[in-house]
Amino acid sequence: MQQKQLQPKPLALALLAAMVSMVAMPALAQDSAAGKDTKQEAKTLDAIVVTAQKREEIMQDVPIMITALSQEALQDAGVRDIKDLQVLVPGLTVTSTQSEAITTARIRGIGTVGDNVGLESSVGVVIDGVYRPRNSVGFGDLGELERIEVLKGPQGTIFGKNTSAGVINVVTKRPDFVRTADLEVTAGDYGLLGLSGSFNTPVGENAAFRIFATQRERDGFMKIHTGAGPRTNQRDSDQNYSSVRAQWRILPNDDLDINFIADYTRRNENCCSAVTLVRGATAPLIDALSGGSGVSPIANPFAREAWSNRDTTQKIQDKGLSAEVNWNTPWFDGANLTSITAVRDWGVVNGLDFDYSAADILYRQGNRDESLSQFKQFSQEFRLTGASEKVDWMVGLFYANEDLKRNDSYRFGGAYEAYLSTLVGQKVLAGVQAQLPPGWVNQANPATFLSQVSGKPYGTNYTGLGALDRYKQNAKSVALFTNNTWHATDALDVTMGLRYTQENKKLDSLYSNPNGSIGCGSTLANPGGRVGAALAARIPNFGLLSPQTQAALIGAVTPDIVGFMCLPWANALHNGRSTKQSRDESEWTGTLKAAYRWNPNVMTYGSAARGYKAGGFNLDRVQSKDGLSISGAGIAPVNDTSFPGEFVDSYELGTKTTWAGGNLLLNATLFHQTYSDFQLNSFLGTSFVVRSIPKVVSQGIDAELMWKPVAVKGLMLHGGLTYADTKYGHERPTAEFMIGATPDKYGALYKLPGSQASFAPKWSTSGSATYEWDVGSNMTGRFNVGAKYMSEFNTGSDLDVEKQQAGFTVVNARIGLGSRNRKWMLELWGQNIFDAKYVQVGFDGPLQAVGSPLPNAQHAASDPLNSYNGFLGAPATYGVTLRMQF
Repeated sequence: MQQKQLQPKPLALALLAAMVSMVAMPALAQDSAAGKDTKQEAKTLDAIVVTAQKREEIMQDVPIMITALSQEALQDAGVRDIKDLQVLVPGLTVTSTQSEAITTARIRGIGTVGDNVGLESSVGVVIDGVYRPRNSVGFGDLGELERIEVLKGPQGTIFGKNTSAGVINVVTKRPDFVRTADLEVTAGDYGLLGLSGSFNTPVGENAAFRIFATQRERDGFMKIHTGAGPRTNQRDSDQNYSSVRAQWRILPNDDLDINFIADYTRRNENCCSAVTLVRGATAPLIDALSGGSGVSPIANPFAREAWSNRDTTQKIQDKGLSAEVNWNTPWFDGANLTSITAVRDWGVVNGLDFDYSAADILYRQGNRDESLSQFKQFSQEFRLTGASEKVDWMVGLFYANEDLKRNDSYRFGGAYEAYLSTLVGQKVLAGVQAQLPPGWVNQANPATFLSQVSGKPYGTNYTGLGALDRYKQNAKSVALFTNNTWHATDALDVTMGLRYTQENKKLDSLYSNPNGSIGCGSTLANPGGRVGAALAARIPNFGLLSPQTQAALIGAVTPDIVGFMCLPWANALHNGRSTKQSRDESEWTGTLKAAYRWNPNVMTYGSAARGYKAGGFNLDRVQSKDGLSISGAGIAPVNDTSFPGEFVDSYELGTKTTWAGGNLLLNATLFHQTYSDFQLNSFLGTSFVVRSIPKVVSQGIDAELMWKPVAVKGLMLHGGLTYADTKYGHERPTAEFMIGATPDKYGALYKLPGSQASFAPKWSTSGSATYEWDVGSNMTGRFNVGAKYMSEFNTGSDLDVEKQQAGFTVVNARIGLGSRNRKWMLELWGQNIFDAKYVQVGFDGPLQAVGSPLPNAQHAASDPLNSYNGFLGAPATYGVTLRMQF
């Protein structure tokens, strides 16, 4: 196969050429503005500054569990996006599923579960003071970083709704008044080629400009068996993106600081195919319909081979403008007024092979009309911050107006009818035969059974574009907030915060079945009659049965047959529907903290907080037995797809200690978090359902250590540990959670009550060591190794044992040699160097079971039809990076 070559983008090349040429100007040696905003790096660890409370504070004085990561720490670990970040932060997990646009962060086992843009995030992502509406909207190359702060526990008082589990606060490099340029070239295995650069310059005496650009391409980790196509691309999970960020900073005087940011990112990739975790009994049928191998012959997921006959093209565009103004006012003894105004536009188009096989069953085309998720957001925040001798105070106002657009679709492949009819026919006809004398039921060629039910010719029941739905949601949010610290004594600080949020959401949904839903519609015209006619055609002696027996046979199988013929994407009852929904929420959240400093080196604190995550709407086709969302399976369309807000009551008892003259920090906290109406979005093999779990409890301990030993010059150690016992409550709120009288009557989520939550390892540890030493008189060497361990956890929302992931450790390493003046450095690096094998997310193979929610045949009570797929973590990768400064 011909290797993909890096195609230079004119924009990226022009920017990089401009950077290099500009630094070559003679004025380079003459331009410096030493008096303008040249932040100095902390000499000791106890001087690390964070903005966790939206004001600059020493980290050891802030009563919040914070992981603060410097630019060097992030660079050493190869962090380019929030997924890379998890190796440095215990208790943080970040996963992706159908595409990189569906990326979810979790802290202490708590996060949004499921792939539905209607659900808000539990972990907020804030980049340069601008909140991103979903984790996936914040996923991408973060560019030049100053630091990242990961705040654990509810942070809603200051950062707002949808931060009920924590916040990832990203701070990029701002323009300063020293002219510099940086260039980075990277090459690695899987055809990796990357180019990035930045240029910073003063513009006159009161302004500065910074620009960063990057381009990166890499072949896919996954080999694809395309079957008969039409897909031709035999690689998946590749990279191909470019990004640019420009900043213009103006300081008219010592009291006013204005910074404008414009950024644009483009991704054009193929993602994400899934591997087979368990090959169920439907596999031989898929093989037959594929004309060869339709799914993996054996379940060998880490061979990194997947089967997909349809494209998984992924196109993402993200762009935005923001303006931040900081003004030291003459009011209230020089209070600081901050204004952050932002406009953002993010969109993704993603093709998808729904059946994850080489059989042509069900798919979605990657074009805007049939596959689009788009957020357009305007946000405005004002904060007034000040201090007196006894009180540090802050009041603020936040407003956001967010438009969400989603186009969703399902297309039938040529094998859909034969596949579904065979599975349904085998199950139904075998069940009927069990009630009749031997040989009464003709079970041959079950592929034609559904056409016998519908009365339409075989091959005409499910064709073309089955479903095309459009969702338009507007969300307006207004919040007033205050956060104030009272210095009660020289040793005791009491912090009180309060936030009032009003949220209004409106959703317009339009459903259509462009192909007319022939199979389902024909059957719904007379369900009992159509099923009776099909059974009569299969049972030559059907007429000999009594009317009561005929009615009993028909009545017993009709609901199942109609249910499978009218799955959400084929259900004629959805065609032409339009719904309008709205919900209003007005909520108070807040925090109370008390911190006592026993001496300059030891501070303890206790805190209580109330957090909130907004409710919303399930942006998917929803149907049930009676049209109510909480009811069991059926075909009646659900008009009210709303779900309530999620709340958390959190309590922490922590300590922050400083040792070794400020060069050793040891911080720890005990936490107990109780979530009510926890939002769970679960894929049940044929559709997504959103359920509110009455109670989830996360409790445990967080601890972190940072140490710069004075006795070993150049050595830096950083480690952390999280123990989080995160469990669902014992309640069984809806039919999906119930344990039935017989195994086939179990609800799909029956395993959840009382169990450890999905994606919630009990133990998570991370550690890194960096050592820098002199080489000769002009050179320096630098070595970094970092590792993250997570104990076992379940990667599925329904906790099937097939989705259980054993504990694993990911290790990254980097070694470099460069000039002591930092003008250049050459680095060899490896990510996941020991090739830890792990599954990010496991899920039921779509349509690869028409049985029960029970586990596969490896268990006593089981359904052997069930297949399971998974999205894998990245394999070991290696490369070399050259960094240059001018």
